[in-house]
Amino acid sequence: MTPEMASHLAEEICRLAPVVPVLVVKEVAHAAPLAEALVNGGLPALEVTLRTPAALDVIREMSEIEGGVVGAGTLLTTKDVENAKKAGATFGVSPGATDRLLDACEANDLPLLPGATSATESMRLLERGYSVQKFFPAEAAGGTPFLKSLASPLPQIRFCPTGGVSLQNAMDYLSLPNTLCVGGSWVAPGDLVEAGNWGEISKLAAEAAALTS
Repeated sequence: MTPEMASHLAEEICRLAPVVPVLVVKEVAHAAPLAEALVNGGLPALEVTLRTPAALDVIREMSEIEGGVVGAGTLLTTKDVENAKKAGATFGVSPGATDRLLDACEANDLPLLPGATSATESMRLLERGYSVQKFFPAEAAGGTPFLKSLASPLPQIRFCPTGGVSLQNAMDYLSLPNTLCVGGSWVAPGDLVEAGNWGEISKLAAEAAALTS
């Protein structure tokens, strides 16, 4: 898969909803009901971070949920990419980007949303063909003022800001011309997931899905 095709597919996924839930799931049993709650609430694109031992099994379970588009987050190594692809992930997300990671995603036909924090990093990714990128960690790296400042010199690049994004500041990002969507964990708080409060999570998802309407 070429970087250009990867970015095209990543843009399609980013345009499915204004928010991509960033999920840290500890129990496989939570996978299906959590995915159903988020999809039913209007958030079909789901990023399952590879931060727990259960993550790959969670991806397998979630990939069976109708209407969901499941990706793997926190991709760091070639092995991460291969395991995520085998588990059923249809896209990948990384906090940064290395040549080895980009090579692995291209070789495994896994569309990647690569992370960038500076103009130089964004330019290097754009030079390789990646015009859709993750801005991470968004708030710590300068927030909306920094991202807005990239819009004029780098109008070809669209971003998914993630990291410190919440219901309170999501619209600040979504109103920028170079933002496609935002990534956030607030739609699936750990306490609600652990409690199995899928109804409340579905409400949070619906609230997030309505941000740009």
